[in-house]
Amino acid sequence: MTIIIPANTLADATVDNASCRFNDGDSAYMHKNLGTVSSGTAGTFSCWVKRGVAGAQGAFFSSASDTNNKNQFYFTSGNVLEFYGKAGGSQNVYLQTTAVYRDPSAWYHLVLAWDTTQGTAANRVKLYVNGAQYTWDAQTTQPAEDAVLRTNVSGENFKIGATEGPTDYFDGYMAEVVFIDGTQYAASDFGQFDSDSPTIWKPKDVSGLTFGNNGFYLDFGTTASLGKDANGGTDLTEVNLAAADQATDSPTNNFATLNPLGLPVSNPATLSEGNCKIVLVGSSNADWGGGSTIGLSAGKWYWEVKPSNDISSSGSLIGVTDDPAEVARSSDQELTYTTPIGYGYKDNGNKRINLTGSEADTSYGDSYANDDIIGVALNMDDLELTFYKNGAVQNSGTAISMTASTHSGFYFPGTSKTGTATCTFEYNFGGCSAFALSSAAADENDYGNFEYAPPSGYLAICTKNLGSDGG
Repeated sequence: MTIIIPANTLADATVDNASCRFNDGDSAYMHKNLGTVSSGTAGTFSCWVKRGVAGAQGAFFSSASDTNNKNQFYFTSGNVLEFYGKAGGSQNVYLQTTAVYRDPSAWYHLVLAWDTTQGTAANRVKLYVNGAQYTWDAQTTQPAEDAVLRTNVSGENFKIGATEGPTDYFDGYMAEVVFIDGTQYAASDFGQFDSDSPTIWKPKDVSGLTFGNNGFYLDFGTTASLGKDANGGTDLTEVNLAAADQATDSPTNNFATLNPLGLPVSNPATLSEGNCKIVLVGSSNADWGGGSTIGLSAGKWYWEVKPSNDISSSGSLIGVTDDPAEVARSSDQELTYTTPIGYGYKDNGNKRINLTGSEADTSYGDSYANDDIIGVALNMDDLELTFYKNGAVQNSGTAISMTASTHSGFYFPGTSKTGTATCTFEYNFGGCSAFALSSAAADENDYGNFEYAPPSGYLAICTKNLGSDGG
């Protein structure tokens, strides 16, 4: 079975890639008009994606002149993959999977490859997921032989991250986006298995492919122009995207984000900005803020959190828990409040220690307010937790001692509130910050991008560091 890359460090990776964060709440996408085509019947689209919000339609690409003449490849609201098209208002292709894709921690590699001149209908539009060809099985309407799809017609508006309208905006991260005009390639032309971990699928250099007249390659390596065609063609125009949307979270180095599967069951909470921003709405109950997608059992780790929106009246708490799933299932949603073990730094300056439901709040450090940046240093080797406020260590550097006996064997970053006010927490795990950075400080392995330099020996939570430090 092919592993969907959260994986580990890739020993022979040939692509050190960046990604672009698309936030559907910003209506973010990029586009350009197609010119003279190399082929109206053959082409390929390849991309790596990491999901943000699931359960909503979100397009990888669309090509259209209007809603009656279009092709689009996207996640449906049911979290399946679909390729759909119309010509002159009539459906001419409708392909869909029964398999669902809703893992928020993983990078998926998707390849859609078409050649309508194929005599066998099933070969006209092929789908590959993580290197393996998938047989369309929910909807199976292939295009007619020799049909000209709207994927590549001169004058069409080709969009990345949105359908015609535009609407159905993609939410999450994209990397290594390739459009080929004129050739039906296979997944092996865009990816390969790692030599040291042969079940792990990874990107490879695509510079040797034949792109055709309208083909392009987005590596998102230019901050000032995320839509820059690295293959040298016409750049795409960005809409509601900024330099801050360039991410180092990528298929070859997967960073932690907040996990939407650990949100409160009773009170609304929303994630955005690539699952790095969470809003806990006002309620009479306490609210848990969701754990990270990566749990930690060894090593030394650093991340930052910026709280806002009525922190003083919401009873904000930043820290770790050993069992975010249990908190999410409970009727009272506060971090470290019920049976899980947890430790946190409260807005009033106290520390909170919870051991299976027995809470203790004692003096720890300075109080913090809206827009302060709280650094968290988790030492799993010595079972210690240290907090920083705007770069200044708290409690004179004396760490909070933690227990080694946990329910899950791991600790997960998280936040909570106890009051009735709406509270926002913006996270920075180093891969793509939810808040603006005025500086750029990496860890000692040169991974991550933080407002304040991580303490000596502390690393960003990403798979390359996990591969070297154990996690």
